[in-house]
Amino acid sequence: MKNILSLIFAAILGGLVALGGAKYMTKQTSASGNEGVARFANNVLNSTPAAPIADFSDAATKASASVVNIKASESKGAAQKRQQDEFRNSPFGQMFGPDFFYGGSPFQMPNQQKEGTGSGVIVSNDGYIVTNNHVVDFADEVEVTLYDNRTFKAKVIGTDPKTDLAVIKIDADNLPAAERGDSDKLRVGQWALAVGNPLELNATVTAGIISALGRDINILGGGDAIESFIQTDAAVNPGNSGGALVDAQGRLIGINAAIKTPTGYYTGYSFAIPVNLMSKVVDDLIKYGKNMRGYLGVNITDMNSEIAKELNVNISQGIFVDDVVQGGSAQYAGVIPNDIITEVDGKHVKSVADLQVAVGSKKVGDVVTLTILRDGVAKQVPVKLKAMDDLQKRRTSRN
Repeated sequence: MKNILSLIFAAILGGLVALGGAKYMTKQTSASGNEGVARFANNVLNSTPAAPIADFSDAATKASASVVNIKASESKGAAQKRQQDEFRNSPFGQMFGPDFFYGGSPFQMPNQQKEGTGSGVIVSNDGYIVTNNHVVDFADEVEVTLYDNRTFKAKVIGTDPKTDLAVIKIDADNLPAAERGDSDKLRVGQWALAVGNPLELNATVTAGIISALGRDINILGGGDAIESFIQTDAAVNPGNSGGALVDAQGRLIGINAAIKTPTGYYTGYSFAIPVNLMSKVVDDLIKYGKNMRGYLGVNITDMNSEIAKELNVNISQGIFVDDVVQGGSAQYAGVIPNDIITEVDGKHVKSVADLQVAVGSKKVGDVVTLTILRDGVAKQVPVKLKAMDDLQKRRTSRN
């Protein structure tokens, strides 16, 4: 009997313990679940708010007032003369000679007058406007339409094919000149707006980011052409040429010049001439009618691993001096073949494009300080820049 009572008591006691444990576990589970919900809610409350959507309306309004539409055309007389010259220089013209033109009168070919449209940017309140050389280089009749729809005849002041820049002038005052930024301070990834007149659509603004700097796309041709473009994905189409590339504050940072496309229309990337280079060229064109550009007088190429290995140097960026022009600025200053240029006036230059812009923004007679690496030792060399004409005269006199 005593054993039976002990078993009953043990069973009851075990049931009570089990029931108490179950209640304890239920409370713990409930508490743990509540803590999970609280932590989740807390994470939501402390999360970083979404970045505000960019608003470029002020920048677009500011920049658009300084951008103009340009219509360039070739007169009948100019077209006829051009066609005659093209005929004389053709194999057919050379075969038949000038007698092919009856009685001294030119053979009457159908006039094919060139016409084109583009954009420009007002750079002074008294009517000077910058555009691309390729927008006006063929034209002897230029018409400008301002943002307020006023129309003016324009005169070509000067052109520079090596930078694809030109300056035209209209007779007007109190114009809204573009505020200029600093293209040397640009960074990949920052916003950029393209303002122009694409596809005969006036005052069009598109947005993108700067996707590369110092881009050489070999579009201008010639070894002394300056190509160090700002690359952006802002949409640019025919008619945008000569228009403005501005930053998020509406400050001019470049002149739109080209697009990378197999179709002739925008497919992803566009290219602009940096405003710092533009400013120097524009000043020269206004003052002298041409770009008074200083030249180093060197044959150069970008540094690469093969050159570095051959010279036994631990450097992969910079400009390798393959040769120097006899009597040129660099030779006179003491630059020699196999030197590696790493800086201009204390600023790093990583490529030929960087060097071209750094030197191309200087005038004839200016002194630039080159930092060069020679036999593994860095040294500074001051170079007084000469004009290309001086170099060509020296070459001619030796021949």
